[in-house]
Amino acid sequence: MGTMYGIIEQLCTERGIKPGKLCSELGISRGILSDLKAGRTKKLSAENVAKISAYFGVSTDYLLGNVSDPFFHLDNDRILREINSYEEEKPLVNDDKELTEYLEILKTRPEMRMLFRLSKDATKEDVEAAVRIIEALRKK
Repeated sequence: MGTMYGIIEQLCTERGIKPGKLCSELGISRGILSDLKAGRTKKLSAENVAKISAYFGVSTDYLLGNVSDPFFHLDNDRILREINSYEEEKPLVNDDKELTEYLEILKTRPEMRMLFRLSKDATKEDVEAAVRIIEALRKK
């Protein structure tokens, strides 16, 4: 992982634009990037980092040199859920691990809750047809 200016310069090169054009398109002073390049400053404002990362479609962590994957993104809610699940041992619902897992999924995944709501009054045949459709979609 390089310096922030090096990363910005590389992104500009890959897209065939000059850093000055980047600045003018984003409304950022060219001097800010010049200072960054010369080492007179080590960082940009959060607003400018957000503008540049959005412009290039990369994560702010990549732009800051924290990660090597330009598309790395931390899903803070997911991470917190995982941390909390390790921190506390949850009691089983009706002593059933699978039932407890299903309820946790319904609690944390709105799309699964929607699917359950739609299928709640379905017949066995409806559910079997829906399963076949989902299986076919997953094979694509």
